[in-house]
Amino acid sequence: MEPIFPMTALQRNTAEVKAAAREGVVRITEQGSSGFVFSSEEAFERRIAAEREDAAYEARLLESVGRGVADVSAGRFTGSVDEAFEKAAAMRRQYA
Repeated sequence: MEPIFPMTALQRNTAEVKAAAREGVVRITEQGSSGFVFSSEEAFERRIAAEREDAAYEARLLESVGRGVADVSAGRFTGSVDEAFEKAAAMRRQYA
C-alpha cells in the first residue's frame, strides 16, 4: 500500500516524505481527504514502466484468449491428449 501523509508533513517531516517518495508514489491528504500524489522522478518513471508492462501483458492475454475462443468456435480443438497426438501424427503423415 502506498504511504499516506497529511499536507502538513510536507513542511514538518520533509525528509520522511521525500524518502518515501524516492521509493514510490506517496499520497498527500488535504483536510483529511485525498488531495495529491507525490514521487521522485525515478519512482514515477518506474511506475509508468510497470503500468506499461501490465497493459502489454493484458493485451497479449486478451488476444490469446480471443484466439482460443475462436478456435473452439471453429472446432479447432481436441478433447484429450491422445486425440491431440493422433491429429499431430496425421498432420506429419500429410506433409511427409
